[in-house]
Amino acid sequence: MLISGNQLHTAYASALATCPNGDCSAVSQLPGEYDLPFYLGTGLVLLAPALIGAFWGAPLIARELEAGTHRLIWNQSITRTRWLVFKLLFVGLAAVATAGLLSLLVSWFAGPIDRINNDRFIPMLFAARGIVPLGYAAFAVALGTCAGLLIRRSVPAMAATLAVFAAVQFLMSMVIRPHLESPVRNDVALTVATLNSASMIGFTGQSANAPFVVALSAPGAWTLSGAEPVKSASGQTFTMADMPCAQATDDASHFDCLAKSDLHVAVAYQPANRYWDFQWYETALFLALTAGLAGFTTWWLRRRLT
Repeated sequence: MLISGNQLHTAYASALATCPNGDCSAVSQLPGEYDLPFYLGTGLVLLAPALIGAFWGAPLIARELEAGTHRLIWNQSITRTRWLVFKLLFVGLAAVATAGLLSLLVSWFAGPIDRINNDRFIPMLFAARGIVPLGYAAFAVALGTCAGLLIRRSVPAMAATLAVFAAVQFLMSMVIRPHLESPVRNDVALTVATLNSASMIGFTGQSANAPFVVALSAPGAWTLSGAEPVKSASGQTFTMADMPCAQATDDASHFDCLAKSDLHVAVAYQPANRYWDFQWYETALFLALTAGLAGFTTWWLRRRLT
């Protein structure tokens, strides 16, 4: 990553120098040239917290219970609580440091590619950048430790940790994260520029009443809306029967015709300037979950485990 990163940053600076002359093709080609380290690094940061939770967290108590050594350990002068707190702090801090260093390295390496693609809000990239991997690592250790305490077998606890961690990650990215802040909702006029930037344009069917839909996105933003129905100036849904541009011979003339028809489409998105807000929100949420799991594990170890 260090070697490829130095090459990438040098190539990015050199490519940027050609842009004032109007030739930015070298910049746009850079991401494809570094696909392998980019995806390997991103995948490593995504997998690290789950593996840390499974291999460091799950055996923490389960290994002692399986071997029966907990009877000796917890009958010494040190209490169960002190033993667990020391273990959790030691393993937790090591996990956070590991995830933090990996995230720092990959975020630095991928910086030029992220600036070119302007898509850091994509779920896979968001979870592998910035500070959220630190929260994931702390949560994974607490989750694994709790699973090991409840299941009392290392291997099943490791499997349960991986399954639960994956489910929580999915729920976070698809259900919770989009609503950490209320999205911005705009009514965007269809111009030639917005139509050219649309990711999808068309009708939802073949009947005369089939709505005309357009999917728009903003650079760097996280677009939450999909293909939305286009509205006329009076607020009515624009359908195939209303299409004034049926005689257009190509996309350019078709878009030009639509742009003159006073049409609008609703867009919901999280602005690009909320990226670090979302990083802090999500990290704080996972640290709160970590504290809750650690508290529950401590209580169970003291009161319920014999």
